[in-house]
Amino acid sequence: QLQASGGGLVQAGGSLRLSCAASGRTFSSNTMAWFRQAPGKEREFVAAISWNGGSTYFADSVKGRFTISRDNAKNTVYLQMNSLKPEDTAVYYCAAGRVPSYYYTHESRYDYWGQGTQVTVSS
Repeated sequence: QLQASGGGLVQAGGSLRLSCAASGRTFSSNTMAWFRQAPGKEREFVAAISWNGGSTYFADSVKGRFTISRDNAKNTVYLQMNSLKPEDTAVYYCAAGRVPSYYYTHESRYDYWGQGTQVTVSS
């Protein structure tokens, strides 16, 4: 029901935009988020956006470099990633759920997950 796309190989300092398209149901009333998992590491929170886009939250490691946005008419959420670093290399997952802001970083609170898209940043 969530399909992530847009990953790829990019040099350090470059940019990528990830998309997460929902199908089968609308997620316009859900918090949407991105998580990532690097090889050998646990999955970690990256960014979240409230149902109407009025509230966003970012992990400290990506703050100022990544932005999150959504288009509820297209049932799609985006993650714009700028100034990419090798440590951003990971599989990126989108997630959705009725998640209040104080639980944005808690992956257990999200009910729906995409399949992941690989982002590789070369040095």
